[in-house]
Amino acid sequence: MRLLVTGAAGMLGQDVVAAAERAGHAVTPLPRRALDVADPAAVRAAIAAARPDAVINCAAWTDVDGAEAHEAEATAINGAAAGHVAAAAAAHGAFTVQVSSDYVFPGTARAAYTESAPTGAIGAYGRSKLAGEHAVAAAAPDAHAIVRTAWVFGPYVKNFVATMLRLARERDALTVVDDQIGCPTFTGHLAPALVLIAEQRLGGLRHVAGAGECSWYDLAAAAFAASGSEVELERGRTADLGRPAPRPAYSVLRSERAGTPVLAPWEEGLHAYLELGVAA
Repeated sequence: MRLLVTGAAGMLGQDVVAAAERAGHAVTPLPRRALDVADPAAVRAAIAAARPDAVINCAAWTDVDGAEAHEAEATAINGAAAGHVAAAAAAHGAFTVQVSSDYVFPGTARAAYTESAPTGAIGAYGRSKLAGEHAVAAAAPDAHAIVRTAWVFGPYVKNFVATMLRLARERDALTVVDDQIGCPTFTGHLAPALVLIAEQRLGGLRHVAGAGECSWYDLAAAAFAASGSEVELERGRTADLGRPAPRPAYSVLRSERAGTPVLAPWEEGLHAYLELGVAA
């Protein structure tokens, strides 16, 4: 398969490229410096040149708090640009895999969100990702997958686990919120699933996230235990952080779609990440 990956220098994008190459595919990796996905002409030219069988769109605005003050810019990347990618891919018969987020949900559920659950983003970032879902579905109605995932962490760039381990070395005590519940997802597990979805053209909405659920406090505690950190950890509340963007209180994702890849438990993802030796 010829596979084009946008956002190829990002945390997820790098692992998608690596997973695709391990699977024997011919990969065209396009980092942000090589392709501005907000430029439709550039997107059309890049896809025409590569002539891929599938495109995995990892290009994204990921600054959740920054999106509150810059919603138009976030939506240009997460919304309209996703549509540009899907439209250009469809014009060449390629299948698009669009990566979306648990933030499209309001977080008020008491059970895991499945693909048929009503959306209702409570912040600008979630609205921008939902705009991308709509744009991709409209641009390539018969040749796309929208893959919602959550709490992504991995090597190469800053992430929650790495930040916690760094702070544990710098401080004697830390407070981490325990009133947000989600599914930590290791890029090393998510990336091969995205490649599989592209290979098999598993269309429509798909929820793919680390199995199980936990709070940010639980994730930090597990990371400290696994790494031997002795920092004192206290439970905190989201409201006390004063962050610009609201966060879903509960955004556990599960799939009800046959054939959707099932990832390993988040604990296995955490240990696989730590074994890479890049977190410390």
